[in-house]
Amino acid sequence: MGLRGWLKALRGSDQGADSAGRAGRAQAERGSVADEITGRLPFHVAIIMDGNGRWAKRRHLPVAAGHRAGTQAVRRVITASRDAGIGQLTLYSFSTENWSRPREEVDELMRLHVEMIDSEVPELHANDCRVAFLGNREGLSEELRRKMGEAEALTAANKRMTLFIAFNYGGRREIVHAVRAALAAGTSAGTMDEDDIAAHLYAPFMKDPDLVIRTSGERRLSNFLLWQSAYSELYFSDKLWPDFDEEEFSRALADYASRERRFGKRDVAASERQQGTASGRAEGRGRADDVA
Repeated sequence: MGLRGWLKALRGSDQGADSAGRAGRAQAERGSVADEITGRLPFHVAIIMDGNGRWAKRRHLPVAAGHRAGTQAVRRVITASRDAGIGQLTLYSFSTENWSRPREEVDELMRLHVEMIDSEVPELHANDCRVAFLGNREGLSEELRRKMGEAEALTAANKRMTLFIAFNYGGRREIVHAVRAALAAGTSAGTMDEDDIAAHLYAPFMKDPDLVIRTSGERRLSNFLLWQSAYSELYFSDKLWPDFDEEEFSRALADYASRERRFGKRDVAASERQQGTASGRAEGRGRADDVA
């Protein structure tokens, strides 16, 4: 694509972002995400951001334009999570499998992440948000590794919300890493347990996600937080990631709030209610028999 076509593509991407921005302003006029949710909020929300490529393809744009439009959704979700009082937010930004994509797309994603660190970290820091990166940093450019380290150091003491960026991340690789690290620390293979592995994951201070959201209509985890998501609630949105807005985020949070989490345990109260109802029916039949 020539320069003129590329500039046109970027303008198209900006128009998509402007449209999403208008939706965000409309949401702000209605009220914040927190105002719309009744009931409990998840402490940790993790999101598989999927659909940038399809978003671009439907608009006859290069994939890079979809990725750039997706950054607007990143900003919306970070702001909505922070304002709602969510404690931890994890975004699946670049997987270990993404290296198999065309070199041009990979290079653009690397540049985009450098730009996002430069543009977003100062505001995150000003709003008392911590930034932490999950994944293997081997193979990344020296510039990107340096900026990741600087962002983590700058925001390390912040308390309001922790934003985890899963970059060059794979869930299976993380588990292998944790087992090897535990063994290297002196843990015996014969006595190793779940706590030993959890203590050596990429971010031991991460809480297990309460809610995992995936966009674009796909219904799979794609190697994302496999250890941590054992008991997570799952929400699948048909929205492509660049179109994911505050309204859809509110819908996901409301869906979560309506669920009852038992972590494998039986709902004793519900069971007692059911038994009480059954006893009542039996007692009623007995009285009817007595009358008869």
